[in-house]
Amino acid sequence: MSVHSTETGSLVIHSARVVDRGELVEDAWVRFEDGRIVARGTGSDWSTADEVVDATEVAGSGALLTPGFVDIHGHGGVGAAFDDGVDAIRTARALHRAHGTTRAVVSLVTASLDDLARSVSEIADLMTTDADILGSHLEGPFLDPGHQGAHEPTLLRAPAPADVARLLEAGRGTVRQVTIAPELPGGLDAIRQIVAAGAAAAVGHTDADAEMAQAAFDAGASILTHAFNAMNGIHHRAPGPVLAAAADHRVVLEAIADNVHLAPHVIKLVFDAAPDRVALVTDAMAAAGGADGHYDLGAVSVTVTDGIARTDDTGSIAGSTLTQDVALRRAVQAGAGLIPAIRALTETPARAIGLDDEIGSLRNGFVADAVLLDEQLNVARVWAGGRLSRGKGKA
Repeated sequence: MSVHSTETGSLVIHSARVVDRGELVEDAWVRFEDGRIVARGTGSDWSTADEVVDATEVAGSGALLTPGFVDIHGHGGVGAAFDDGVDAIRTARALHRAHGTTRAVVSLVTASLDDLARSVSEIADLMTTDADILGSHLEGPFLDPGHQGAHEPTLLRAPAPADVARLLEAGRGTVRQVTIAPELPGGLDAIRQIVAAGAAAAVGHTDADAEMAQAAFDAGASILTHAFNAMNGIHHRAPGPVLAAAADHRVVLEAIADNVHLAPHVIKLVFDAAPDRVALVTDAMAAAGGADGHYDLGAVSVTVTDGIARTDDTGSIAGSTLTQDVALRRAVQAGAGLIPAIRALTETPARAIGLDDEIGSLRNGFVADAVLLDEQLNVARVWAGGRLSRGKGKA
């Protein structure tokens, strides 16, 4: 897959602390041309451009420039759910883009096979016009009914090969991730089928023990869906899927750093246990950026109180109201460290879905996605494909 750039012309951002690929470089500059990164350096050895941005004038003396954030697991925002079609996807993406998420995978909750096939096909079409959409994530229907979370249990099913093939084919190569409970009948074979089709298989919403999780990773699964949530936890005689994932260097662990899904000590634990293999995701539902109240998450009714979403029938946590800039601040406050936390928003999620050769870095040749933050890690400006998405004159 080739990620589209969107802007023509040249831009230099200078006098920033650049954080990229595990390094922090002081007094750095980055040059964009025609929507791509073409040069980097330090000091004042940059040549003029169509537009020049002094990072310290915009974001203060501690200004940070990072790659654009990449969210591989989110469901909506500002009252719009990704399951509800193109207009809803665009509405929610505008909110998250303003908070630094320049590229995102569109996550879909469990629905009927007909509805899911239609949705992934629509997302494939949308990708031809909306460069910030990276593809779709099927979080269901191949989940354990005992760990359904905010998924409608009557729509869950074991992964029959024909059903898996139908959904993958409907996406025409744009399904990026499929969450699956590997212990379901046919689960390990389904993981092999998903990976063979070019998508990432993720272990989640599962009753798997460590042994079953390891079997899934050996079959090709390479992501743990929102670690600790909707799965067995860590017990000293039953380590569960989290420790199996942390011990396997092939696996990226999703983490929802909102201090609700994971306590601060657990956020730090995930980073300590799996260095450079954490992807900070939002799992945001329609209430992100919106008010408390009633929402629908697929076929499930949800009430949001004090920013916490729970299902009406079981009281399970139902996604989050998180944005990735808040996740960054929460992770740093938890002790994860600035550089690892930024990597978990950029390079690692891009690598998890096989796009780390085009996005998630400020290296030459990459798409010109960037976030300018102040010293308190508040978003000052956002560029997506070289185009200003948030900043002067932007919402």
